[in-house]
Amino acid sequence: MKARYIRISTPDQKLERQLAKKHKDEKLFIDVCSGSVPFNERPKGKELISLTGLTYVSVHSIDRLGRNLLDILTTLAHFDDNGIILKVDNLGIESLTPDKGKLKPNQAFKMIVTVMGQVAQMERETLLERQREGIEIAKAKGKYKGRVRGSKESKEEILSKYPNVVKRLREGQSLRNTAKLCDVSKGTVLKVKNFL
Repeated sequence: MKARYIRISTPDQKLERQLAKKHKDEKLFIDVCSGSVPFNERPKGKELISLTGLTYVSVHSIDRLGRNLLDILTTLAHFDDNGIILKVDNLGIESLTPDKGKLKPNQAFKMIVTVMGQVAQMERETLLERQREGIEIAKAKGKYKGRVRGSKESKEEILSKYPNVVKRLREGQSLRNTAKLCDVSKGTVLKVKNFL
């Protein structure tokens, strides 16, 4: 079975760009979520990796799998371990290549995807930095209010705001790993841990 995985961040985003190279025999898996959500925690991502008989997955670009290098590499390892070929359309390469009747890892693919995954992660970090800078400028102009000073989020609000952090901590992940996997600060992870 062949599949095409598509991820958009918001429901109003268009799919055309990611569907441009779709083949008629590909089954579509479309997630609407942030790239910071780990692949195996997305509804269609979970469904895709649990399929039996899956042999081929296409994505438009590597950042559709995620914007965290560790998560991207974990997803790739799952595909490789299960003999599933991943094709990245905008790079025009596949993760596994035939060699004497067997599939073997494409080393050039691994190198390129690692670099592109790092770029995707850096783009997200740059976006967050710009957001912080914009908030600081808005605060200086008196246009940004934020949370009312002295108010506190309840235990329920914090736990519902960071479900991925809760899940990782309950799995026994360290503070540092949880922060990396969920793309949040270590302070946020510690705050959540204090409520568990």
